Amino acid sequence: MGWRFALACCTAKTNAGPARKDFVITEDSMPSLDRPQRRLLRRIYNGRTVPIIVDGRPFLTYKEASGYLLSLPADAREQAYQAMKSGAIGGSKGPA
Repeated sequence: MGWRFALACCTAKTNAGPARKDFVITEDSMPSLDRPQRRLLRRIYNGRTVPIIVDGRPFLTYKEASGYLLSLPADAREQAYQAMKSGAIGGSKGPA
């Protein structure tokens, strides 16, 4: 059997029916951050021990920050991103 069996199983056609054409993924239905934004956020939050405060909320990890940014409308997202960027550069100390 071995690899030939696995290859045959993976390449076999299925009778799943025609592809659904009523569901289309667009940029609006699946928001994401730009590549430079993702890279900078990963660098900012890599090994961070002091949170960056944006809109009164502390962010300590990339996952928290990106999730928050993706939940915002485009204009508010850009403002929050700039606040995170300036917080990292300015050395945000977090709440005292």
